[in-house]
Amino acid sequence: MSRGGGKGPSLKDKLEGNELDLSLCDLNEVPVRELAALPKATILDLSCNNLISLPSDFCSLMHLVKLDLSKNRLQQLPLDFGRLVNLQHLDLLNNRLVTLPVSFAQLKNLKWLDLKDNPLDPVLAKVAGDCLDEKQCKQAAVKVLQHMKAIQSEQDRQRQRKLQAEREMEKKREAEQRAKEAQERELRKREKAEEKERRRREYDAQKAAKQEMEKKTKKETVQARKPASSSRPPQPPRHKRSWSRSVLRVLLFVLLCVLCTLAACKLTELQRQPLCVSVNTLYEDVLAALQNHKTLQNMLQQNSPQ
Repeated sequence: MSRGGGKGPSLKDKLEGNELDLSLCDLNEVPVRELAALPKATILDLSCNNLISLPSDFCSLMHLVKLDLSKNRLQQLPLDFGRLVNLQHLDLLNNRLVTLPVSFAQLKNLKWLDLKDNPLDPVLAKVAGDCLDEKQCKQAAVKVLQHMKAIQSEQDRQRQRKLQAEREMEKKREAEQRAKEAQERELRKREKAEEKERRRREYDAQKAAKQEMEKKTKKETVQARKPASSSRPPQPPRHKRSWSRSVLRVLLFVLLCVLCTLAACKLTELQRQPLCVSVNTLYEDVLAALQNHKTLQNMLQQNSPQ
């Protein structure tokens, strides 16, 4: 057996029936792997060594029924120490324990417990008692288990309350988030409706302004036309003017033709022609008539003063 731990053969040498005595071996650590290979060793004595702590895999030695860890320097037990469910006898005399792990409450088969000479928490020390004889140690096992079960129950309740509070807080956050999202959706909806209404009013205003401008322009145009039309004398209809111009043009054309014919008959060799003779005769008759008309007009003008 070495100071660091035991070897397989040496542990078997120390095994007597179901009891394995490793006390006074100056152990600094527990040879868990070798112990796990000896499931028959249900009674284990590790007292009077230099153990400061137990490894977490120590709790895998679930075959243990009696365990002596007295007179070491243990400051705490593994958190899952309660896995040693077959443990009936536990000696923790003269260590440096202050508290026990909550899982200690799972040691439902524990019948004997000694916690003397440990700097225990005052409440735990009062529950454990003095353990001066067999009866007191048995009572210590029952009372400590009850105490640890109460602590475990309280922790479970606290854990449940914490979980409940967390769930309620989560629900509250979700509700607030949903309310916030609904409020944001309502706000976006209202802003969208307001934007539509603003654009509609803007369009109506532009349309009304355009119509007003058209009316104003039309009115100004009408007012501008009225003075111009009133300053000019009424004119005959355009179709009448066109007809008068056409008649005048025809008369001018006929007069031109007559003058041309008269000139041809007077000044050219055509004057001996029958047509020209008739034209010249007609011309002379018209000329004589005009002269007579002028003489008559002069006589009338002379007689009118008398």
